[in-house]
Amino acid sequence: MFLSYEAFRAAADAISKAIVEACIEAGRRPGEVQLLPVTKTQPAAAADYVARYGLPAVGENRVQEAIEKRAQTQASVRWELIGHLQSNKARIAAQQFDRIQSVDRAKLLDPLDRAAAELGKTLPVLLQVNAGRDPAKFGAELEDAPQLLEQALGRPHLRVEGLMTIAPLSSDPEVARRTFAALRTLRDELAARFGVPLSELSMGMTSDFRVAIAEGSTTVRVGTALFGARAALGQ
Repeated sequence: MFLSYEAFRAAADAISKAIVEACIEAGRRPGEVQLLPVTKTQPAAAADYVARYGLPAVGENRVQEAIEKRAQTQASVRWELIGHLQSNKARIAAQQFDRIQSVDRAKLLDPLDRAAAELGKTLPVLLQVNAGRDPAKFGAELEDAPQLLEQALGRPHLRVEGLMTIAPLSSDPEVARRTFAALRTLRDELAARFGVPLSELSMGMTSDFRVAIAEGSTTVRVGTALFGARAALGQ
């Protein structure tokens, strides 16, 4: 059974408070960090909860799952793709999502740019970087990120707003800290080299968002702490 709105609100209040506390500890303004509720594998009602609470966007991992949910809800939220995007789904992803955080290779750029052009819009994207050098994670390698950014900046209907990463799974918080610090350093280097702000750093999830905030995250992607354990697909 899906949790009640009251339970979600209490969880969202707790996470929001923790984000503020982490910002203060890091000497940052709380308004610098946005909470992105991750609704993957949750029912469409999760998006309704997010909208009712007043948060502006939700994160989804799979294109088809998001399409099905959007058909079931009128929630006034932005939909962001945070999961791996297959090249053959790039076109429909450009149609369905308000921002794509998981652009991890040059092969995605042309189909996304063409789709955005046909839709008459500029599509916001983040470049996903495997800043933790985790073989289990998607993302461009750190040394390949400059070329990917250069190519992305050459697509007139894409707007690169920043970078995204997922830290390796580890019980040692220093692993996540090094990963997030590496992404921040890369962002600073790329921004200076290419003369673009790259203001977004999407990094940090339920288990490591406090460390991510300390290292400069602007968006933390939280699912489990808001909605509980993920439901099995199809249930």
